[in-house]
Amino acid sequence: MQDHPHFDDAILTTLKDIMGDDFHHLVDTFISDTDERIRHLHAAVAAGESDSIRRTAHSLKGSSSNIGAAQLATFCSVIEAKALANELDVLPEQLAALELEFKQVSRLLHDMSS
Repeated sequence: MQDHPHFDDAILTTLKDIMGDDFHHLVDTFISDTDERIRHLHAAVAAGESDSIRRTAHSLKGSSSNIGAAQLATFCSVIEAKALANELDVLPEQLAALELEFKQVSRLLHDMSS
């Protein structure tokens, strides 16, 4: 497996070995779940719901870490911390960065699962 700055390659290799032919299903589930969580984050940011933002970012951080998307998990961690500190004014910019990383991660995961 080649190095990808967006991933922990050791986690991806382990997942591919464990999941075998079902790896593509894991990828599809992760992508659709993350899409939904990002939509939820947008709504929570627009409504100023810091606790909902924090909980959603925390959950997404965990699933991103589990699939090896280390940079995506880092973005989630920043959003979680900003929501906890009630620094909501910076979240639209942070959320845009998270979305950009997710687009790259999604594309790479699709390529790896094909």
